[in-house]
Amino acid sequence: MPPHEPLSGVDAAWLRMDEPTNLMTITGVLVLDDPMDVDTLKALLEERFLGFDRFRQRVRDPEGSPYWELDPYFDLDRHVHRTALPGAAGRDELKERVSTLMSVPLDRDKPLWEMELVEDYLGGSALIIRLHHCIADGMALLQVLLSLTDEYFDPARFPTTEDRGLLSGVMQGALDTVHGTVRTGRRLLSEGAKSLLRPSRALRRAKQGLSFGAALSKFLSLPHDDDTPLKGELGVKQRATWSAPLDLARVKRIGGVVDAKVNDVLLGAVAGALRYYLAARTEPTDTETVRALIPVNLRPPEQAFELGNRFGLVFLDLPVGLDDPLERMLAVKQRMDALKGSAEAVAAFSVLESLGYLPLSVEDRAVRHFSNRASAVMTNVPGPQEPLHMKGRHVQHVMPWVPRAGHVGLGVSIFSYDGTVRLGIACDAGLIPDPDTIIEGFEREFDRLADDLLPAPDEGPSPASSPQG
Repeated sequence: MPPHEPLSGVDAAWLRMDEPTNLMTITGVLVLDDPMDVDTLKALLEERFLGFDRFRQRVRDPEGSPYWELDPYFDLDRHVHRTALPGAAGRDELKERVSTLMSVPLDRDKPLWEMELVEDYLGGSALIIRLHHCIADGMALLQVLLSLTDEYFDPARFPTTEDRGLLSGVMQGALDTVHGTVRTGRRLLSEGAKSLLRPSRALRRAKQGLSFGAALSKFLSLPHDDDTPLKGELGVKQRATWSAPLDLARVKRIGGVVDAKVNDVLLGAVAGALRYYLAARTEPTDTETVRALIPVNLRPPEQAFELGNRFGLVFLDLPVGLDDPLERMLAVKQRMDALKGSAEAVAAFSVLESLGYLPLSVEDRAVRHFSNRASAVMTNVPGPQEPLHMKGRHVQHVMPWVPRAGHVGLGVSIFSYDGTVRLGIACDAGLIPDPDTIIEGFEREFDRLADDLLPAPDEGPSPASSPQG
């Protein structure tokens, strides 16, 4: 392992996006049915977590040419803490603790992660995990966190920072294009900066008709998202919440009626939840769409345990102006199908990679450019569909939250595990003081879809249950 390993351009970009009002920290909660003490947790991390070199490395020269180096003062006790919740020490108190931690930046003098163990939580324990986005994207970190479980732990999977997998097929060609453009040097980076800051230049490039170039131009030249109560000035205080579990099989049955993916059903329900939230405000809006940034995984399965960021972004207009839940879901499906055939995610990866090599002032302006084009970041991460255990303790549920950047004040996270799905909301507390209203709207929307599309348990198939286009 080299003593100094430079951050990739895209990892450096995420490192430098940290702001007091929007920290680039991925936060997650694991709830265990049985108690775990802090000494057991530390022993587990020594065995199953620290084999990933990155978690013993700190970042140096973050504002210049950042690089990883082993922390000469690494001490697990500086990263793992125990805590007790006040009052009833239940779900509301855990939500408040998670919300508080979301407002606290990670210490850049040590490796950029922390864990806090609530040893006594509803008869079991809860683990709050915080990791900086520059370490890895959500898909890679999920694999790392799964390695903490008895079912997935395999020391042979520990990579070194020198390990590099190979992409294949179309994705390899697409990413080769990205890396090739970055390697051409200052000329392209200058072009990218000018496109970011001068949308008219991006519009001219769109007329070239090349799939990658057109996608990049579209990505750079989108107009601002509509003004709604979801947008506004941000503060430091954050709020976090999550839903009750939904039956994943029920989600799949709803999708099967209209040939929609699980993701289409869930994002359609999110569109309905946002409509519900906006209608509940004292000044409801008549906006037709709310634009969201959707991360798209560009990592092949064989690179699942390789840290770093390997994802692009696409913009999705959620049809909150439509009144009918089925119409909303079908509109989301149609828009997602169109995005799947585009090169927009790879174009976004190219932009992010470029930003990591540009002056910080240019990156700041670029991030604000993109964040003004969306009201939310939304992610759907499929977790394992079998029960997991940590040192024999059953993992009841897992809830991660996606970070935002720039002026985006709302993060929506969907996570499936062991036959269930949960929705998590992380948001600016001043902008969205009542995120549980979004959760309520999501659950109501899902029930409406089920009532409309699925037969009652004692009924046979209805005409509405036959597939349609």
